[in-house]
Amino acid sequence: MLDLIQAALVSRSTLLETLHAENSDCYRLFHGINEGVPGLTVDRYGPQLLIQTFHEPVSQGDCELIHSAVEGFLGCTLKLVYNDRSSANSRRSDDYRVDDWEGVAHELGVSYRVKGKHEGQDPLLFLDMRAGRRWIQNNAAGKSVLNLFSYTCGVGVVAAVAGASRVLNVDFSTRSLDIGRENARLNNLNDQQIGFFQSDFFTAAKQLAGIPVKQRVGRGRKPKPFPRIQEETFDLVFLDPPRWAKSAFGTVDLIRDYPSVLKPALLATTPGGQLVCANNVASVDYDEWLAVVLRCADKAGRTVKQVTRLEPESDFPSPDGRFPLKLLLLQL
Repeated sequence: MLDLIQAALVSRSTLLETLHAENSDCYRLFHGINEGVPGLTVDRYGPQLLIQTFHEPVSQGDCELIHSAVEGFLGCTLKLVYNDRSSANSRRSDDYRVDDWEGVAHELGVSYRVKGKHEGQDPLLFLDMRAGRRWIQNNAAGKSVLNLFSYTCGVGVVAAVAGASRVLNVDFSTRSLDIGRENARLNNLNDQQIGFFQSDFFTAAKQLAGIPVKQRVGRGRKPKPFPRIQEETFDLVFLDPPRWAKSAFGTVDLIRDYPSVLKPALLATTPGGQLVCANNVASVDYDEWLAVVLRCADKAGRTVKQVTRLEPESDFPSPDGRFPLKLLLLQL
């Protein structure tokens, strides 16, 4: 295993040189599924080294060997965090996992909060989405930006730093939006540059798009209240939904019903604007998903003038080109 990790480090030498020159210290150092150890990932988040296992745990000794190899290769000291997600209860406490630690990491010159053990399972920044954030950084200046399923607001923060005229982050999780606000403060952004709206996706996106909001109401139960927002379209919309989620207002299902999230995002995009949409389900075929996206746009009355595929960068190698994360840029 250590030989494979060392080979992966060497293979990234040119990429890391480029990323460091861009003031990026967040990247994947070992992508186990395509580099010889499925279920093992090794990521750097600024001052933190995050080792994660998804199939079976590794020993404390192996973690320390990986840690030592990475520090030696990069020539810096990193705080080790180990997250074993192979158990049904992947939030359990591990003896050699860092608690009550946090720091600041950087990507493309933008600062982000990183933590060791926290309440959620996932890291606070998804590294394979760098390609999307890079595109936003290069294209958001002067535009209004809507960030749907914003999580910790990485896309929204980079858009605001890049000079967007207005940024609105929408997410159901108060905790995620609080981290997004912290990320905004780390980059000296104010309330006029970036906004946050805590809401179910369907109620927020449909109101923005001018679609009536419907909800499932059980017998004898009253409809649930939801926060109100005015109808509005945006020059640039970013849609990055989770694989599956359900609420009284709708179901997110990236395998069976992508149009349920895509249609309101399309209609919240200003005609002539741009929509970046994502599908992170590995089993979904790119061409089949693209066909679904184009059919949905046609039914919604939005002409797609151009489609551009954005692929994860080379620290997420995929020999067959079938990346789990699929990103489409739609020019409307």
